Amino acid sequence: MDPVISTRPLLAVAVAGLAALAILFLNKREKLRDAVSPLAAVAMFAIVVSMAPTVLAGGTVELRLFEILPGIDFAFRADALGMVFATVSSLLWIVAAVYSIGYMRHLHEHAQTRFFACFATSLAAAVGGAFAANLFTLVIFYEVLSLVTYPLVYHHEDEDGWRGSRKYLVYLMGASKSVLLAALALTYHIAGSLDFVAGGLLAGANASATLLAVVYFCYLFGFAKAAVMPMHAWLPAAMVAPTPVSALLHAVAVVKMGVFCVLRVIFHVFGVGMVGELGLGIATAYLVSFTILMASVYALTRDDLKARLAYSTVSQLSYIVLGAVLLSPLAMVGGIIHIAAHAFSKITLFFCAGSIYCASGKRNISDMAGIGRRLPWTMGAFFVASLSMIGIPPTAGFVSKWYLAEGSVEAGQMAFLAVLLASSVLNAAYFLPVSYTAFFESETKESRAPVREIPLVTIPLVATAILSIMMGIFPYYFLTLADGVIR
Repeated sequence: MDPVISTRPLLAVAVAGLAALAILFLNKREKLRDAVSPLAAVAMFAIVVSMAPTVLAGGTVELRLFEILPGIDFAFRADALGMVFATVSSLLWIVAAVYSIGYMRHLHEHAQTRFFACFATSLAAAVGGAFAANLFTLVIFYEVLSLVTYPLVYHHEDEDGWRGSRKYLVYLMGASKSVLLAALALTYHIAGSLDFVAGGLLAGANASATLLAVVYFCYLFGFAKAAVMPMHAWLPAAMVAPTPVSALLHAVAVVKMGVFCVLRVIFHVFGVGMVGELGLGIATAYLVSFTILMASVYALTRDDLKARLAYSTVSQLSYIVLGAVLLSPLAMVGGIIHIAAHAFSKITLFFCAGSIYCASGKRNISDMAGIGRRLPWTMGAFFVASLSMIGIPPTAGFVSKWYLAEGSVEAGQMAFLAVLLASSVLNAAYFLPVSYTAFFESETKESRAPVREIPLVTIPLVATAILSIMMGIFPYYFLTLADGVIR
């Protein structure tokens, strides 16, 4: 099928960028300013899904803007893999925008205009990366995302905020300015282009296996947003940010950009065949399996709810990479759809953590005894999202983990099946005690202060919990896109 030439990929990015400008312009008119983000989010989602019929039919939507160097264009292309990321990001921006308004208003947070403007720009960068047609365009949006989320991390402007934001920027920018830049230069030297190619840009390249392996691992660690150990420490440090930012970092834009970039490298720069021939898949699988298990152990030891969720994110991201590098069709499908499954469930968990904090001021799990009886909608949604993270049907997490498990068997790699099963047990061990504490432990006298649900905060988290269930029952959209990636 010939590509469809259209401005829609650019328009999806422009909507969020223009929303950021409108938010700055409406600084003194708070009600109008707050209305911009939800309206822009709906518009972006509509533009993204308007391209879905073409992509689901096996086509692409493309737009070339200008040439930088021979073989390097600033260009957009909406394909199956990009549509997975863009659909998730644009859909969740709608609920995140509503949630952020309720959260920021209830806590009377300062610098709300800066917050909403940076939030909108972050979504522009995320969708721009999703629709990037080559490594050059992808890295541009990757860097913009790092820079524009920096003010969100240090939003509170206290000592913890500055310390966490410094680590955030050092890890992400340090990795991209060193090993990632080297990987781009070497790729251009070998291939003479940075375009994404079905089957791999470097497939059949005249280069030594050692050089190609070096380039591959430069990409794996250079895209530090994927949080593969040891490039993970920025992620728990970023928990000093307001909870809507944590949801953005851990579910929608930042970490998903990281694993999305890694998948682009595996599928469209190296290609599945070359990754297998060089033995890079099995090496990466062992590395990310260590990340999956070790991050889960760290999560078990954290009493702060957001910190526990942060380490859970480190673990869950590596499921996506593991699925891709097992190189079996079922595993690759599982890894791709886990982008959506994890996003719907993890944003729910962070929304719940924020709801608890807004309603009660509590951060530590040990202080949440009995809070489920006061916040039944919040903790009910938390329980549903926890089941998805564990992989219990009929939730989204069950679908992706089922494909990952089947893919491990298909690849003949039973060791990684054992990793997936052990990880699910660890997921249950650090998620279920939160719900048990909230619903079944008795409140202390000190904890019986007035606590109530906050509608603008509660409604979005219930919506995302429902999305987790809906994807578990009707996964066909994402399954079809995933099949288009590996076909």
